[in-house]
Amino acid sequence: MPDYAKSYRRLCLALSAVALLFGAEARAEDTIKVGILHSLSGTMAISETTLKDTMLMLINEQNKKGGLLGKKLEPVVVDPASNWPLFAEKTRELLTKDKVAAIFGCWTSVSRKSVLPVVEELNGLLFYPVQYEGEESSKNVFYTGAAPNQQAIPAVDYLMKELKVKRWVLAGTDYVYPRTTNKILEAYLKSKGVKDKDIMINYTPFGHSDWQSIVAEIKKFGSAGKKTAVVSTINGDANVPFYKELGNQGISSEAIPVVAFSVGEEELSGIDTKPLVGHLAAWNYFMSVDTPENAVFITKWHQFIKNRSRVTNDPMEAHYIGFNMWVKAVEKAGTTDTDAVGKAIIGVEVPNLTGGTSKMLPNHHITKPVLIGEIQDDGQFQTVWQTKTLVEGDAWSDYLPESKPIIAQWTPPINCGNYNTKTKKCSGQKY
Repeated sequence: MPDYAKSYRRLCLALSAVALLFGAEARAEDTIKVGILHSLSGTMAISETTLKDTMLMLINEQNKKGGLLGKKLEPVVVDPASNWPLFAEKTRELLTKDKVAAIFGCWTSVSRKSVLPVVEELNGLLFYPVQYEGEESSKNVFYTGAAPNQQAIPAVDYLMKELKVKRWVLAGTDYVYPRTTNKILEAYLKSKGVKDKDIMINYTPFGHSDWQSIVAEIKKFGSAGKKTAVVSTINGDANVPFYKELGNQGISSEAIPVVAFSVGEEELSGIDTKPLVGHLAAWNYFMSVDTPENAVFITKWHQFIKNRSRVTNDPMEAHYIGFNMWVKAVEKAGTTDTDAVGKAIIGVEVPNLTGGTSKMLPNHHITKPVLIGEIQDDGQFQTVWQTKTLVEGDAWSDYLPESKPIIAQWTPPINCGNYNTKTKKCSGQKY
């Protein structure tokens, strides 16, 4: 082959490679990628798989409306497999390799704590949809689940005022959310005059299955002649044997009511709920809420998932709120740039599913109603109490001495998530 022919062939091959490269880049630029970071295997899959499906539905609905900024949304689904360090690795991949504009994910606080330094380092966006312990506000995280003052504190108030509870079992899975929440609740109970002897605290590992002795201890603790309740921060599939053992030992809701912060419709769908009728959960949404907005959401969910027996739950609503807030903020900013969206989203209001609207506050938490529901024999909840107004999420607890002077405000002049109102100083991250 003549030299000029070889040169011509090499030139054609090089041009083809360049064309393919630019074509791939152009195709990538035609979509806005959205990261979905939920455990699809392991102990938390019982709760998180549905949230992955929820995000796929929301993205599909948005694409039917024309996408965002003239582009289609492209979901990027990963499985961190209930492995907390793997959450960090998958987050780094989503931000550096997949170049996602935002991440919707995590359930446990330990997974969020694993992700936090990565999104801060790489300036990503995380929308976190589950109730948590507070004591945090990051520039890069939007907390659409409940803070303690939007779930734990109102639940204890309900038990104290309505059910006249005097003795308290704080039972949780052994990680940061239950421990910090119970630290807040213990301080709150003591501020209300509850004595140490009337507070029992117990922690178990993820996936704990042998509840016989612990439930027996709870039963004994509740036999002291004072009204006793269990405040449960037990997470994941450990809830199934816990509730079964309550039934086995004949602990009724009348004798020792349990109020759960991590048990919703999805978790109840896997167990026989008849022995649990009357036990409680505190959330900001129940599937049984009778509003037009919720009826539409449930219909769309059943159509998308192609299974009318699939339930909805509170973290699904939190993703619904967070996703719509992100969409609105991107449209307002005219870009998916992290800093621009972060500033544009403050003050954004979108409909929730309980008949009102939720607003993104300067501390990166939102306004939510608080509902207490009783478990029914069909696995649904009947609302027995709710707040008259929306409650603003508080990033830092007023019941912990070290947190009381701290506020979060990601707007001028403070621009900080950890601002001490006494020393007038910001600790850690700030704009």
